[in-house]
Amino acid sequence: MKEILALNAFDRRAGAALGGPLAHQIERRCRAFGAASVLFYDRPLEFVRAAGCWLYDRDGVAHLDAYNNVPSVGHCHPRVVAAATRQLAALNIHNRYLHEGTLAFAEALLATLPAPLRNVTFTCTGSESNDLALRLAAQFTGARGVIVTAAAYHGNTALATEVSPSAYRRGGPPPHVRVIAAPRSTGGSQPSDDVAARFAAEVAGAIDALQGDGHGFSALLFDSIFSSDGVFAEPAGFLAPAVALARRAGGLVIADEVQPGFGRTGTALWGFQRHGIAPDIVTMGKPMGNGYPLAAVVTRPEILDAFCENVGYFNTFGGSAVAAAVGHAVLEVIAQEGLLANAAVVGAHLKRGLEALATRHAAIAEVRGVGLYLGVELRAPASQDGAQFTSAVINALRERQVLIGAAGARGNVLKLRPPLCLSLAEADLLLASLDTVLASLQVGP
Repeated sequence: MKEILALNAFDRRAGAALGGPLAHQIERRCRAFGAASVLFYDRPLEFVRAAGCWLYDRDGVAHLDAYNNVPSVGHCHPRVVAAATRQLAALNIHNRYLHEGTLAFAEALLATLPAPLRNVTFTCTGSESNDLALRLAAQFTGARGVIVTAAAYHGNTALATEVSPSAYRRGGPPPHVRVIAAPRSTGGSQPSDDVAARFAAEVAGAIDALQGDGHGFSALLFDSIFSSDGVFAEPAGFLAPAVALARRAGGLVIADEVQPGFGRTGTALWGFQRHGIAPDIVTMGKPMGNGYPLAAVVTRPEILDAFCENVGYFNTFGGSAVAAAVGHAVLEVIAQEGLLANAAVVGAHLKRGLEALATRHAAIAEVRGVGLYLGVELRAPASQDGAQFTSAVINALRERQVLIGAAGARGNVLKLRPPLCLSLAEADLLLASLDTVLASLQVGP
């Protein structure tokens, strides 16, 4: 399995060969950041400004951002920037003081979620959110065992890394974390409910194993678009049987909405809603603040109560006045600018275009996803590794000023997740660029 940070990563050993100011800047970066420095693309980029779906480098060249789900409503959205600026100029403190803005945002956020989920705890990152969610589940159930999918990524704290198989370069998750196959359709004439049945059977087997080994069953944790696994969204509803089974076994259901949340799927604000389920805990992050570090955990009161009786939780910067102003502005922009509908319309157009490309390019094995989160599984030439071929496609697109990423256990899936404001014209530009790149690589049947 490919380690997630290695997909599309720059090889720092190649820095000197680039020459000139770029090589010098990369050398400075590596010297300051050390081994933890991660850059994208064979020829790293430096950006100085952004707007909407576009990033501009130091020379003023525009690059279409079809990769970054952090600025969900568009880079440097004026309303979000204005909300942050106004609040930063007035007050920005932790939330141990009463503040109307923080309270109003909390209420607005909770109003978008199923009624049983009535408590929100603010954090700064999705990693912090998933870390807290795991602690909540362990305290409430008295068990430790967690079930995740094979190439899942849920963050980089100690607990979140344990449940992120794709984060490991060596080894793998500890024994109390059981890894199951992603819910992939086998295609052909098989009925769609086979996906649900197979996934539920995987969950059942993992629960039995955890209980048999004495770990107990604490939580089923999933990203409802299974982004790091390679993007698996269909058929809508396939998660319901596994969720019901997990509940019967006494575990909690944690929906990680960092990737599919805030309208990404185009069908609902939250990815789990496509499946007709109500999780016990919902975690969120990146797109929540459109670039500002804002995240949250939402759960039922009895789950949070049980945790706070023993430990409690406080996050200095989580839910600050500025964070609340930014988060509230993001929710308002999504609603008032029709970005949910835009994700549905433009996402469907983009998916149809990708499927049309698949009829002309043998390199496209399958197109998956929904809304503005799509995965394109590639078929590499016999002489080439799948991840290497995918990297070649991504870097060729980068040279055409189109930015996308990679996903999947084998690193052979193109990951498309542009801002929700992507236009039809921008989608067509992405399609035309991919068409040109695949033609240049000439992969035969």
